[in-house]
Amino acid sequence: MDENEQNTIRELGSSRESRIHVLTIVGQIEGHMLLPEGSKATRYEHVMPLLSAVEESEETKGLLVLLNTVGGDIEAGLGIAELIASMSKPTASLILGGGHSIGVPLAVAARRSFIVPSAAVTIHPVRLSGVVIGVPQTYEYFSRIQERIVEFVAGHSHVDRQRFLDYMLSTAQLTQDVGSVLYGQEAVDCGLIDQLGGLSDALAYLHGEIGA
Repeated sequence: MDENEQNTIRELGSSRESRIHVLTIVGQIEGHMLLPEGSKATRYEHVMPLLSAVEESEETKGLLVLLNTVGGDIEAGLGIAELIASMSKPTASLILGGGHSIGVPLAVAARRSFIVPSAAVTIHPVRLSGVVIGVPQTYEYFSRIQERIVEFVAGHSHVDRQRFLDYMLSTAQLTQDVGSVLYGQEAVDCGLIDQLGGLSDALAYLHGEIGA
């Protein structure tokens, strides 16, 4: 591995050393606003051109997305997820640690999603920070944003739409909050994630798809 490759991994969390491009999505998904100094972040302005380059590259045959994220900006996360979902090359995602909040659409965007047994995903309603005007239009806006997420997840996984909404609006699991936490096998059993497995399983899937 040369110095340029090492710098790319350090700065962007990605590697192109083999036929499979490895992209890491960690910390918080940063959107239009900069996160505070010291926050671990994945920046959409870095990831989007990287995905375009992977799609165009003749040497790169597949994409592996490694996820350990707390979530973050909704539109940035959905934008990245849509790019992954629209790629023509084989794609796989692997949740390690956590794929929370907007990390869920990012995980299911790949053609095949994997989760390790100890990892978790958090499903919860849309949250917005800052000043919120308490008028009917605001609640309608919240509802439409939430619907975008629900439609994407239901359309790119095997989870039933109503079941996903039930997880999102559950009041039985999280203290002082609304939503649900699903661990490895639970996420697979409900159809949200395709398969329980680790790095070797995700790579085996990609190599199989590339060979086919």
